[in-house]
Amino acid sequence: MSATLQTNILGIDFENPFLLASAPPTALIESIDIGLEMGWGGAVLKTITPDDLEMIEASPRYAVLRDKKDIIGLQNIELLSHKTIKYWCDGIKFLKQKYPHKVIIASLMAPVNKSAWQELVKTFNDTPADAFELNFSCPHGMPEKGIGMAIGTDEHISAEITKWVKEVAKKPVFVKLSPNVSNIASIASAVEEVGADGLAAINTVQGFMGFDLETLKPVLNVNGKTTYGGCSGAIVRPIGLRCVAQIRQASALPILGQGGISTWQDAVQYMLVGSDAVQVCTEVMLNGYKIIGPMLKGLKNYLEEKGFKDISELKDKAIPFISSHKDLPKTPLAYPQIDHTKCGRCGKCVSICMESEHQALQLNDGNIVVDKERCEGCGLCHLVCPAGAIK
Repeated sequence: MSATLQTNILGIDFENPFLLASAPPTALIESIDIGLEMGWGGAVLKTITPDDLEMIEASPRYAVLRDKKDIIGLQNIELLSHKTIKYWCDGIKFLKQKYPHKVIIASLMAPVNKSAWQELVKTFNDTPADAFELNFSCPHGMPEKGIGMAIGTDEHISAEITKWVKEVAKKPVFVKLSPNVSNIASIASAVEEVGADGLAAINTVQGFMGFDLETLKPVLNVNGKTTYGGCSGAIVRPIGLRCVAQIRQASALPILGQGGISTWQDAVQYMLVGSDAVQVCTEVMLNGYKIIGPMLKGLKNYLEEKGFKDISELKDKAIPFISSHKDLPKTPLAYPQIDHTKCGRCGKCVSICMESEHQALQLNDGNIVVDKERCEGCGLCHLVCPAGAIK
């Protein structure tokens, strides 16, 4: 069976579900042009603000977390677009003329002021942008101005601004949600009630990458000081998946999923918990626009191997398996099974079990023995076994 990557969301045709997220890779029209040429299905523009909103950047503004040599997390304290409204209006027209089948979404942010939001939206109504994304979730710089995450952590303000926008918007409106809240589903429900057409999740997770143990100075060192920034990359993917799943359990609106997507496999994970399409940022910043080639090929091959005609057959597949802890089946216990032909008798599982609560494993006559009276089926031994001898 030949599968297609095309999909339709809110009447907008997507040639594939991979979008460049609103971030440094979408800060310049010339750069977006390169990305679309390489095969990205569309782009969410770096967040546009009223021209009089001050933007003064710190330098440097990035730090990373490494697992040995691999970067698994990125912290950034970069602000929003420095380009004018005219620059973006002209740029959108250029991109849609050159790529009429690519999706262009204008990301917008303004002070908590009805006229400021509505004037910004009215201006971009007159462009060929396909949709709006309301940035209620930037976790650094903008909250000090009373916007960004300061909006997205308050369901009443989020709903009020969404209502203002919907009064004048002539295009579908996605609201970009923050993971830095205690209940993201309640924010999603609040903006849905006042007319949001779709949701985007997640923005970056607030945090910072720590300190240099030689100098005792911040890793992200801005003349001796640091601040909390937006963390992204592989380390936040579990948070993003949790947020999208919680949103899907509370809302049927289309979702643009994002947060730690590096491969087509990550994209599938997001689709399984409810994403209609996905956005990618950090992996592009680390490895360039060219990552789209393997993503497109890998996803298409996967769909065909599974016998799926398109990505809609992936969407929401995992939601029935997600429940509260009280509803999880508590029996039977999942006792470890030891493959003695693989076991290297290193004893790691025994020592870990001894030191991690249950003391249910023993090494007797060279074999691992399970004491089912003590074992509670936690599964830790399976995870730490270096030989893959326990299931």
